[in-house]
Amino acid sequence: MHDFEVISNEKIADGIFSLVISAPRLASALKPGQFVNIRVPGDPSELLRVPLSYVAADPERGTVEIWYAVVGKGTQRMSEWGRGFTSDLLGPGGHGWRVPEGARRVLVVGGGIGVPPVLCLARELAEAGIAVDACVGSATVAKLVGVEDFEALGAGEVRVATDDGTAGLHGFCTESAAELLSSHEYDYVATCGPGVMMSKVAASAAEAGVYCEASLERMMSCGFGACSTCNVETTDGMQGACMCGPVFDATKVVVW
Repeated sequence: MHDFEVISNEKIADGIFSLVISAPRLASALKPGQFVNIRVPGDPSELLRVPLSYVAADPERGTVEIWYAVVGKGTQRMSEWGRGFTSDLLGPGGHGWRVPEGARRVLVVGGGIGVPPVLCLARELAEAGIAVDACVGSATVAKLVGVEDFEALGAGEVRVATDDGTAGLHGFCTESAAELLSSHEYDYVATCGPGVMMSKVAASAAEAGVYCEASLERMMSCGFGACSTCNVETTDGMQGACMCGPVFDATKVVVW
């Protein structure tokens, strides 16, 4: 359990916010791909916390940055938080990305609000001198996030796709990912976003013979494996996303 204080909470795209909190112990403990479960006060009928991935952690400053989409009453109340607001969260939750040792080039694919966990990973890889390419997708340019961040960290190729064609490729980021996988040599693929998107990325990675991991979104009601509401059907049986994930070996996921 960590108490936190809001440092900033700003809108960065249509319906998407960047929340920066002060939580020193958490900032030092988080690993790319893990999540936190945030208590959002204001409605006593809503007992569950809100599970969210994070995009950046700064141990020196003791801050954590979280990007989230407003999709319900809880996240709507979150969007109204101002500097100085306090609450608490559980974390770090689950395990993150497991990049193979010796990896030299990695492809990350993020769709919509699935961008934060792969961007977080890409930053760590770039700092370690590992080449990174990125495919970023969204429904429309107004909801597009992360492109400038990938460019700033020095990603080799940054492919953009929007469903309506308002930015980049008129289509899906899965098309760009398939193209890169067929024309480049990668050691690892990390993807997060809608299930149908991740399943296609996983299929392209398998065809190219590249190990792929996917971060799955489930309702992690408790966040520590007690409630079984976040089960993922895998080839090894039902596994809770909060403890066995949220990052899974893509070849083992049966139901996306």
